[in-house]
Amino acid sequence: MKKIIKIAAIALLVGICYFGFTTYPKLDLISGFSAKSIASGHFLDHREQSLIEKGDNDIDMIDLATNQIDEAGKWASASVYGLKERKAIYREGLGATLINDDFDVSKPYLVPKRTVPNNTIPFPYGNKETQDTVFSNVNYAKLNAAVANAFDTKGELKKRTRSLLVIYKDKIIAEKYDTGFTKNSRILGWSMTKSITSAVFGVLEKQRKFDIAAPAPIAEWSKDERKQITTSDLLHMNSGLQWVEDYATICDATNMLFQAEDMTRSQLEKPAAHKPNTYWNYSSGTTNLLSGILRKQFKTHQEYLDFWYTDLIDKIGMNSMVIETDMKGNYVGSSYGWATTRDWAKFGLLYLHKGNWNGEQIFNESWVKYTATPTNTSGGRYGGQFWLNAGGFFPDVPKDMYYCSGFQGQMVAIIPSMDIVIVRMGLKENSEFDFNGMLRDILSSVKK
Repeated sequence: MKKIIKIAAIALLVGICYFGFTTYPKLDLISGFSAKSIASGHFLDHREQSLIEKGDNDIDMIDLATNQIDEAGKWASASVYGLKERKAIYREGLGATLINDDFDVSKPYLVPKRTVPNNTIPFPYGNKETQDTVFSNVNYAKLNAAVANAFDTKGELKKRTRSLLVIYKDKIIAEKYDTGFTKNSRILGWSMTKSITSAVFGVLEKQRKFDIAAPAPIAEWSKDERKQITTSDLLHMNSGLQWVEDYATICDATNMLFQAEDMTRSQLEKPAAHKPNTYWNYSSGTTNLLSGILRKQFKTHQEYLDFWYTDLIDKIGMNSMVIETDMKGNYVGSSYGWATTRDWAKFGLLYLHKGNWNGEQIFNESWVKYTATPTNTSGGRYGGQFWLNAGGFFPDVPKDMYYCSGFQGQMVAIIPSMDIVIVRMGLKENSEFDFNGMLRDILSSVKK
């Protein structure tokens, strides 16, 4: 008996040591991710806690968290076995923000000024429903089969598509939503938000208020080798700065998203590892640094908050979109943009139409070309905060396709040669989800 107790005690000690070594350091990130996800999903999209836990938080280790929502206080908290509790607060207009113990929740805050949605003009230039349009060159049976195939059959959790929208010649030709989601559901785009951040620079460039070819306006870099980094290098993920982006570990990216008060400084403080424009390295910190650069282009914080909406987002009718902020009031331009599937599609259409929105040029045609031109170190995979198919990553899809891409398989695909935009939102990404097959089958239903 004593021997059994001794073995059990040793096993328990080993288990505790293993937990302490492998999991405990990650608890801040686990509870931080969970609290932020619960707060955003619930207060921005009105999802039930159980739906968020079974969907957004159904990730290895994140599912260890125990969550709580406070409706009156508009916050959510999470902990792991009662340890490392984290809290995220919701503020109308700013979305949910993961906070620390030093954050003053009673302090007044600014919110962006928004315009009223236009519900009198049909989609895409407004939000009114459109009349069905039948194109003789579209095989609708084949199209609908391709769309249906992107979704799980009842009870499966293999494809996990939440929504799929196909637009041809500005008309919706296919649209489908998973159970619990509708055309009005706001869905997190994750890194598709990077493309929004890029577009804001495009607007400033058209207004002749910013030169991306000039050295990045960062005072801290003025006396070392980083002074050679241009804003264009940053937009191309080509700065040469150190950065580790690996969401399976504690790294630069996870520390920034779930620990930092000011996310615009996480990349700014990193040293150079390579010369600019010689080494491509994907970095969410770089995009949040770009958000910080944008903030400094305006005299006041209010102007910074407003500009993203007044001159881009609301101007093209993406009225459902909310870009969430960090504790210092910076837009988390790398990751935290929420919008309906239709509004994400409007963003794709803006690029399909070379920056023109219903007769108004939001940014120059040259900006679209810049966006879709491969940076010389990415193997044809990346442009100006957009992913590209120039190198044939999707072998059965036109090489002129370029797209916004986000964690867990969010996609806004723009195919100029076919006048098509495809939006897919979900919880599985390449290669678990067959994007090449989905795109191939949809596009093959439309004859040029």
